[in-house]
Amino acid sequence: FGRDSTLTLGSGRAGKLVARLFEIAEREKDEIARRWPKVMRRVGGYNLDVFHPQSDRPYTADGSVNLAHLLVGSEGTLAWFKRLQLRLSRLPAHKALGVINFENFHRAMDSARHIVTLGPTAVELVDRTMIDLARGNPVFRSVMEAALVDPAAPTPEAILLVEFSGEDRSRLLAQLTSLVELMADIGLPGTVVPMPDTAAQKALWDVRKAGLNIMMSLKGDGKPVSFIEDCAVPLEHLAEYTARLTEVFARHGTRGTWYAHASVGTLHVRPILDMRSAGAAGGAAKMRAIAEEAAVLVRRYKGAFSGEHGDGLVRSEWVSWQFGGRLTRSFEEIKDLFDPDNLMNPGKIVRPARMDDASLFRYKPGYSVAPLATGLDWSGWNVQTDPVTERTSAPGTGGDPAGGLSKAVEMCNNNGHCRKFDAGTMCPSFRVTRNERDLTRGRANTLRLALSGQLGADGLDSPAVGEALSLCVSCKGCRRDCPTGVDMARMKIEVLHQRSKASGIGLRQKLVAFLPRYAGFAARHAWLFNARDRLPGAAYLTERFLGLSARRSLPRWRRDTFLARAGAGHAGHAGHNGRDGRPAGGHALRHDHGDHAEHLPTRAGEVVLWVDTFSNSFEPQVLVAARQVLQAAGYTVHIAAPGPSDSEPQRPLCCGRTYLSAGLVEQAKAEALRSLRALKPFLDRGAVVVGLEPSCLLTMRDEFLAMKLGDEAGLASALAPQALLLEEFLDEERAAGRLKLAFKPIEARQALLHGHCHQKAFDAVRPIERVLKLIPDLQVRLIESSCCGMAGAFGYEAEHYDTSMAMAELSLLPAVRAADAQTLIIADGTSCRHQIADGAGRRALHVAEVLAMALP
Repeated sequence: FGRDSTLTLGSGRAGKLVARLFEIAEREKDEIARRWPKVMRRVGGYNLDVFHPQSDRPYTADGSVNLAHLLVGSEGTLAWFKRLQLRLSRLPAHKALGVINFENFHRAMDSARHIVTLGPTAVELVDRTMIDLARGNPVFRSVMEAALVDPAAPTPEAILLVEFSGEDRSRLLAQLTSLVELMADIGLPGTVVPMPDTAAQKALWDVRKAGLNIMMSLKGDGKPVSFIEDCAVPLEHLAEYTARLTEVFARHGTRGTWYAHASVGTLHVRPILDMRSAGAAGGAAKMRAIAEEAAVLVRRYKGAFSGEHGDGLVRSEWVSWQFGGRLTRSFEEIKDLFDPDNLMNPGKIVRPARMDDASLFRYKPGYSVAPLATGLDWSGWNVQTDPVTERTSAPGTGGDPAGGLSKAVEMCNNNGHCRKFDAGTMCPSFRVTRNERDLTRGRANTLRLALSGQLGADGLDSPAVGEALSLCVSCKGCRRDCPTGVDMARMKIEVLHQRSKASGIGLRQKLVAFLPRYAGFAARHAWLFNARDRLPGAAYLTERFLGLSARRSLPRWRRDTFLARAGAGHAGHAGHNGRDGRPAGGHALRHDHGDHAEHLPTRAGEVVLWVDTFSNSFEPQVLVAARQVLQAAGYTVHIAAPGPSDSEPQRPLCCGRTYLSAGLVEQAKAEALRSLRALKPFLDRGAVVVGLEPSCLLTMRDEFLAMKLGDEAGLASALAPQALLLEEFLDEERAAGRLKLAFKPIEARQALLHGHCHQKAFDAVRPIERVLKLIPDLQVRLIESSCCGMAGAFGYEAEHYDTSMAMAELSLLPAVRAADAQTLIIADGTSCRHQIADGAGRRALHVAEVLAMALP
């Protein structure tokens, strides 16, 4: 298959195949000219027009036949490839972007025909649904709002991203100016947001690229459904076509979500349908009715039913409608020539099933979820959204027998974003194993099957669920990186809770879960608990009887815990230490914790230092350093301790993270309630709770809100925006001009920073970088890493040791080993620091220790 139509392929099957193709093409020449869509974007059927090109842009520059083009868009139905040769084009040196805001969707579509006269390289549509969903996602919010003329005004009905590219930057900026003038000339002045900056452009294009997946994050059973999303019409008909199609949607009680390549008339529109509902008013019936009416419109405007995404299972039925019976039979001949046994992707393009064949649906007739009493609160997912009004019903009203858990699981739409390796945290185990089971998508599908009874009577207690979650490190990367917000870490807590109720938990899990309860005893007998790594054979015994890897050292217990030094943790109230005993001046705290920003009054510069079990028991110097930094900055530092009404006043407070790791939700809830009651007086005064261990502190911002805390739920909501990691607090104080602290240079001039997974999930890594910049002459470089591989107890478990180390070897450990001895290694997570010590022989520091080193 090459450019020469007179290929010498001998007299074998290949030669006969090529000869037959030419015969079919010559026979159908007139029919191709009569039936083939003339729009640039059309990929329906097979590209039989390679012999008689119908587009303004030919397949080849010289008009010769390259039979490879026949295979393009054949969707794996004709051939498979061992090797592909691509012709590459150099990327343009410069780009300029103008974002046009429209109050009216029709005006946006009508404007496209004027905009293309300026010669843009792209004109892309983003509709209001996508704008709203992007603004509701903490990852995309700031980027999307930067594209709006006025973020405080009502959301535009649409925006068009108009890009100019080339080698001459000054010419591109002139084109951008011309765009502003054009919009004013057609009666839309002041609607363009110029974006000449490359970084801002890339950020917005990344949101546009994620548009389809963002749209799928709608809660409730109704989802944007792909079946007419690929229609393309000539640009002069674009506005009228979209208006007519909108009317079609309204007649069927829904609306469409739109994004498009507006410059070439290709629309990606997905009506919102509930494909689980049956009958004449069900999703499948509406899908067929809408498709039939859309087909009439496509034919009226001389467009193509499949513009660029192919036919697949759902649009192949429309190939014969588009091309007619004669060309359809020719497509079948081509299929039989290449694949006489019908082995390759049967049912696509030729001889398809009906688009509404329920046997092909993800949720087949009879799909149902078994009732489940959940440990965590999933009611926020148990809702329904009206596709026309966009109003969402109250939490808990969505009709989910599993209390919202199944709807949360079903937010996974199989888009596969979790398979990416080029950015973000997720999914660290998949990056090592390359096994679909060890992927957010694979796990979500396993849970969906379990909840719907398709894995047998055991449901969530089935072996398949255990296997799917065995390598989930609860990194929360999916919470942030997944476009539809699938939070597998929280789901794993729920699953472990259900499995613990059914089967209990093992000794190793108990040792981890109840660590806060015996931590005080272990600290007083540190010599005994630390003997495991000194006595010959002890490590082997712990692996054999407890499953703790003999190849892994254990954290070293400290007798001189922070609370022992501070004299706190046994008192009936919180102690405090202010610099010279004097409180600093009052101020207001602003914190954006991922969902919204709030202005909270604080009293006299108070902070409550949260003493987590890990720092207190294993690395008390981190807490000492944090207190030194806060006191040097003039804050009154209180030490979090049980309140006077606590039933266990001698036992330190705990966030409950270790209990959650074993699925012991009730025990974790008890710890959360102890903490909230102890912190209430300070929260009432607006004091900030400052923590050091990300997994502990961020539990207050996340899991506390899902623990069904009853009357204390409001207190948990009050705590969430007031609970900050040390670097977050200092960074916000710096940004507000209230941080009265000047650091001095330190001996080190270079530092490598590794972000804890939970910090990445809550966008809490950048504050570390900004705070470290306050140290003169210190250059900080972020290690682009996923999970370090320790993930709490995961890296200590014998069966997970190799996977743990493989995760670390992807980027973290090689970067640490490559650093010279004078370079500081910084990691806030206690598990991360342990992994670095075990795997690279380097001691990593908490940011608090580095800041303390720089105190004057």
